[in-house]
Amino acid sequence: MCDQDYFESDRLEYEARGLITRRQFGVLVAAGVSMILPAVANAQQTGEKDVEIKTPDGTCDAYFVYPSSGSAAAVLLWPDIFGLRPAMRTMGKRLASSGYSVLVVNPFYRVGKTKATGATPINEMLPFRKGMNQMTDMTDAKAFIAWLDSQPQVNKARKIGTQGYCMGGPMAFNTASAMPDRVGAVASFHGGGLVGKEGDANSPHLLASKTKAQFLIAIAESDDKQRPMDKDVLKQTFGQRAEVEVYPAAHGWCPPDTTVYSEPQAEKAWGRLLELYKKALV
Repeated sequence: MCDQDYFESDRLEYEARGLITRRQFGVLVAAGVSMILPAVANAQQTGEKDVEIKTPDGTCDAYFVYPSSGSAAAVLLWPDIFGLRPAMRTMGKRLASSGYSVLVVNPFYRVGKTKATGATPINEMLPFRKGMNQMTDMTDAKAFIAWLDSQPQVNKARKIGTQGYCMGGPMAFNTASAMPDRVGAVASFHGGGLVGKEGDANSPHLLASKTKAQFLIAIAESDDKQRPMDKDVLKQTFGQRAEVEVYPAAHGWCPPDTTVYSEPQAEKAWGRLLELYKKALV
């Protein structure tokens, strides 16, 4: 799904249709910061820190943000192709202010840190995926969830949520497969590769279907045009456990620093995410 030409053609189409809202996009991205997201009702005060987490493959740098008092259900957030950056930190902090202890990881830690934004050419990001596959998703997920469960800000009596954007969608599915007894909710936003090739028994959607988690699967309209059968496969596979919807937006519409950000559709997805976690992280 993350092809530069495809991404740019989406931007032009959806901008022409008035479905992209960028709020001084060029100025903010050039400054290396994310856009301001809408305020959260009854927002909680938060604490935050940069952390390092040991995994079987090395040390992952991550951002941990949580309500300032008490403990809360944990959420593991997998970034999109542009990795851990100010926009993802902002999204994590917003979720923490809604009452969750959120870990936002650098999925590219095997290669290093990036200085990417949502406007970075995608072909510059592809080398960072070296060494990543379905098995590393699962071993990483186990390490990250074990770390979360060791933190006093995490209520271990409650299920964990996981959410992913773009390439992070299947990573969130793989997290549920790796920790089926711990993960209660999975959300994918414009996720690419949720449904593997026909006959692939290790397709993320098939493995995740064996868990008891509940799912929110938000599909970009542009992705649906490329793979129109995926939504039907996902609905049939998960049944009532999943909300599967195609959004009138381009691939990458949720993070506020991408060239195809759509605030109305991102806010709709945000609202559905909070409903999922309210229902499933008990």
